[in-house]
Amino acid sequence: MIELISSLVPADIAAHAPALLVVAPMFLAPIAAFMPNGRLAWLLSIIATGVSLIMAIVLLAQVRSIEGGAVLSYAMGGWAPDAGIEFRIDALNSMVLLLVSVIGFLAAIFSWPSVVAEVRDAKRAMFYAAYLVCFTGLCGVASTGDAFNLFVFLEISSIATYVLVALGASRDRRALPAAANYLLMGTIGASFFVVGVGFLYAATGTLNMAELAVRLQDMQGNKAVLAGYAFIFVGLGIKAAMFPLHQWLPNAYAYSPSFVTMFLAATATKVAIYALVRFLFTVFGLEFAFEGSTLIWILMPMGIAAMIACSFQAVFQTDVRRTLAYSSVAQVGYMLLGISIATTAGVSAGMFHLVNHALIKGALFMALAGMVLSYQGTSLNDLKGLGRSAPWTMTAFAIGAVSLIGVPLTAGFQSKFALVNALFEHGWWWAVAVVMFSSLLAVVYMGRILEAVFFRAPSNPNKRRKEAPLLILIPLWILAIANIWVGVQGGFVAGLAEDAAMSLFIGDVS
Repeated sequence: MIELISSLVPADIAAHAPALLVVAPMFLAPIAAFMPNGRLAWLLSIIATGVSLIMAIVLLAQVRSIEGGAVLSYAMGGWAPDAGIEFRIDALNSMVLLLVSVIGFLAAIFSWPSVVAEVRDAKRAMFYAAYLVCFTGLCGVASTGDAFNLFVFLEISSIATYVLVALGASRDRRALPAAANYLLMGTIGASFFVVGVGFLYAATGTLNMAELAVRLQDMQGNKAVLAGYAFIFVGLGIKAAMFPLHQWLPNAYAYSPSFVTMFLAATATKVAIYALVRFLFTVFGLEFAFEGSTLIWILMPMGIAAMIACSFQAVFQTDVRRTLAYSSVAQVGYMLLGISIATTAGVSAGMFHLVNHALIKGALFMALAGMVLSYQGTSLNDLKGLGRSAPWTMTAFAIGAVSLIGVPLTAGFQSKFALVNALFEHGWWWAVAVVMFSSLLAVVYMGRILEAVFFRAPSNPNKRRKEAPLLILIPLWILAIANIWVGVQGGFVAGLAEDAAMSLFIGDVS
């Protein structure tokens, strides 16, 4: 299917796919801002994300056709690096670009009923403009081969996200302090990152990540490089909601417009983790003396702590959004644990779970968005009995829930199984016990929700049967079916994750 869709794109257009994937939403964003009404801006967002999705498919097909681990290099404006900005596409970021584009396209379709209910009419066109800017930034982070350009795209997506979160104030005034907290933490993270990039530039004289990787090989003891490493690690850790740097995330997810919560949960932290992996394994490399201790003594403990502490926090939440928010931090812990193993199997499992978690949380937050529209609430009490009054919506929610737990024949099971195998291969049997314990906690906090939905009487018996709007149900069920498909036929996504990991270990036998 990937090759078929790619073959339909003319060769002269496909040659510029790396640029078009980012440029299309970037140029359509200001046009959306000046649309006379929100509906036209919504249609424009579907077109923009649809173009990016097609270009992501083209790039994936092109990368898969290359043998020997080579990468696609695209010089923006014809200016070769270091004079110009290079986009570098390999197996790792082609997978991330496909994920962001798929979620972005489905989110654009699903968004209209949610935006109509939660965003004032006068602000809807600007809302979609901000969404396209955010989408542009995320795609840019995953495409660029320039460290400073990555910072620029990171800030583009972040600034747009602050606006999107704040626009939830029309529904809940708590969205304003949530946006302010997000702004503060995001600014700190971006500042740490750009300071780190500055240290690397001072030490090496280049910002191109491929060239940085070459020059850093002989600079392992350089204090500027060590300082740059530390700043970049912390900065991207904040962006990725790495425990204990995750404090911005629960309120941002809980009080944002439903569409924003869904999009952020499925993409933002995933792209930040991609950037962290890119610097850890490509720019610095495993030979970098400071990195080995970082993976074992910092990244792995942070992942373990997130899996346990945030799972416990999720158990005691009464608002389902906050439950899923803390669960997201715990799931980031699974990804970090896999990455910290520093083998192809471990990194592959971490990236596999990254993709699956996007599918899971996309489905869960889409279903919640439908419930917000229909029943105006996201507490456990609000969801009682909705399995009978909105069976299609809540069945899709249940599929996402059991996938999050890791029930066999779901996407979540496949990636957790891959992680457990990688841990056993590496001799970390004790970490397998932690994974099992965290999964049991997921049974508790997701089980409470499912029990209320399907086995409790409605709080208000007079609630009439009302499903989520069709524009929500269609992309919701696409994601729900994707969770089952990956659970039954996970070879495609697992293969993408394995190729992504192998691209980081070229020449390594791990």
